[in-house]
Amino acid sequence: MKSSATGGAVFALGDLSFLTRLPRLGAAESRLDPQIVRFNSDIEPLVRFLEDTPRERLLEEVAARIHRGLSYQHILAALFLAGVRNIQPKPVGFKFHSVLVVNSAHLASISSPDSDRWLPIFWALDYFKSAQAEDVKQGDWTMSSAVEDRVPSPARSKQAFIEAMDHWDEQGADVAVTGLARSSGAQELFELFCRYGARDFREIGHKAIYVANAWRTLQAIGWQHAEPVLRSLAYGLLDRGGDDNPSTADLEADRPWRRNQGLAKTIRSEWQAGQLSYEATSEFLDTLRSGTADEAANKAVALLNRGIAPQSIWDGLFAGAGELLMRRPGLVSLHALTTTNAIHYAFQNSGSDETRRMMILQNAAFLTLFRGNANKLKTVRIDQISQAPSDPPAVDAIFAEISRDRMTAATQVLAYLKTNSEPDDFINSARRLVFLKGTNSHDYKFSSAVLEDYQNISARWRNQFLASSVFNLRGSGDKDNELVKRTRAALA
Repeated sequence: MKSSATGGAVFALGDLSFLTRLPRLGAAESRLDPQIVRFNSDIEPLVRFLEDTPRERLLEEVAARIHRGLSYQHILAALFLAGVRNIQPKPVGFKFHSVLVVNSAHLASISSPDSDRWLPIFWALDYFKSAQAEDVKQGDWTMSSAVEDRVPSPARSKQAFIEAMDHWDEQGADVAVTGLARSSGAQELFELFCRYGARDFREIGHKAIYVANAWRTLQAIGWQHAEPVLRSLAYGLLDRGGDDNPSTADLEADRPWRRNQGLAKTIRSEWQAGQLSYEATSEFLDTLRSGTADEAANKAVALLNRGIAPQSIWDGLFAGAGELLMRRPGLVSLHALTTTNAIHYAFQNSGSDETRRMMILQNAAFLTLFRGNANKLKTVRIDQISQAPSDPPAVDAIFAEISRDRMTAATQVLAYLKTNSEPDDFINSARRLVFLKGTNSHDYKFSSAVLEDYQNISARWRNQFLASSVFNLRGSGDKDNELVKRTRAALA
């Protein structure tokens, strides 16, 4: 365990010798339907092990292999690929959260003290088995092998992929992305996928989330596993939920992208060299609170053309998502935060000026769509959370209050942050309580996103944003997750 989970250097591990120490698979056990996609020979046996081991025994069996030398990186890779092969990415949500949550569990793991590092991954292993069983009930979807005789040449793959995605052609996209994965580099592919991930608002942002999480997980497990992941991703991005083909129809979910493509061209050429402005962020927030998707995108363009820095726009997007969670706590609103996290990741990592413009405009439009029925929103504002009048509370007191009264806890967070500009204790406690109390994928997705984005926001808005996070973080008074006891017993 120590050799596979020390400090933050988890991924310095590259030794594959442990595979020689794994139990040999019998001939019958190693057979696989030739029509089912196969993974690289170094990871296929471990994926099969995760697929075939019963849920009630999996954690103990994985722990035994860890004691024999199985590395964190290989567990992470096998877990991700097992989900890709066994869980249908349509819709990109529901049971497919077992795939979406892998990167969030990984981020939680590498950011945690050694004593807790395995907890998120073991939770994700158990969650995969739950999703696998649900998929079996719904028809037992399994990714098939690629249709090799239809895979286009390297010279043709990129254009074939663009044409298939633009026409929402699933079969064409599958063979094209297979060729593309074999002939193109990670950055070139990311530039394509991050645009399609933010293209439409179907499935409340899960498409953008899948793009970001797929790329981040591949960075950890290695690009050699990219082909099946990209096939799953392309298939998921083409889900239209029963709508007519969007390439030949005018549907609400697609309108922001179509409009924003033209609007992005009106942004001044030096838009990335603006000035940071608290007042401009507040102005943008006013539009996000009540404006339409068009008005929000228009406001972002107007501010950028006024010389306002993109960071001030992102401050407004992060704060607007946090405020929405305060105004209507629940699943839909928390996805405003996880979607903003994913689109911001695309913005940060794209090398295309046009794509970066589009990520800002799409995120602005999406936040107004997350807002929904205004009659169901509380009249609270993120910039009006008042600091608790008492002395700065202890972290333990804040998390106890979260289980009783979240608004009071938010005011206590502001008081705590006044004397703790580097709130490591709060962030570590928030993560640990997700491990101990979390019961679903959204606990991991939300906490990983919001605790990461605390560092992506300007200092003037950072504390308000972290205070808003208590509207979906776990409190110390919440019920314990029994899976933690089983995990610790297995690893003992």
